[in-house]
Amino acid sequence: MADRQQQFSDEELEHGRLLFAGPVDFLMGVAGLQQLPEEFLVEIAFAGRSNVGKSSLLNALTNRKDLARTSNTPGRTRELNYFKVGDRLAIVDMPGYGYAKAQKTLVRRWQALVRAYLRGRANLRRVFILIDARHGLKDTDEATLELLDETAVGYQIVLTKIDKIKADELDEVVTRTLAGLKKRPAAHPQLHATSSVKGNGIAELRAEIAAMLDR
Repeated sequence: MADRQQQFSDEELEHGRLLFAGPVDFLMGVAGLQQLPEEFLVEIAFAGRSNVGKSSLLNALTNRKDLARTSNTPGRTRELNYFKVGDRLAIVDMPGYGYAKAQKTLVRRWQALVRAYLRGRANLRRVFILIDARHGLKDTDEATLELLDETAVGYQIVLTKIDKIKADELDEVVTRTLAGLKKRPAAHPQLHATSSVKGNGIAELRAEIAAMLDR
């Protein structure tokens, strides 16, 4: 699976470690575009189906225990939650999608906020789309990828919970996922396979993000 994931040097991995070893703080929750903070040099966002493990991944990525609250109740993230990493990077935790029990008016409000954010944030460098490795891409994911293609926002897939499947199953879901991305214009050609519990792929994801600060 190495050829399907970007390889990083020891120096790049260390760069990523140092970035997230410094201050990481919750900045604000944004419920409307008028509340957006001044643009950072680099802004990245994380999105995914509800209960895909986004909060756990953000906690693992930042080496914190409760930076992003984990919960068994899907749909807890209802705003664009901003986290400041040092002085140059902002991480945006986007509302989970595909949660059927939310009120339709609330869902439409989230969707409108996300769409407007994607269209209007010039410094948004990449959106990381989290996919549960046990299930692969679903229809709700495809709809989000179409939105990102439409708004010309670059995105990259991050498989989560790879500790819950066997190695051959992981290879299969990686192959299937990448095949589904080939015709998508805004998709990154490589993905990250991660486990927030075991730590797999976390150092590489940090290195990928840290490299964006130098481009």
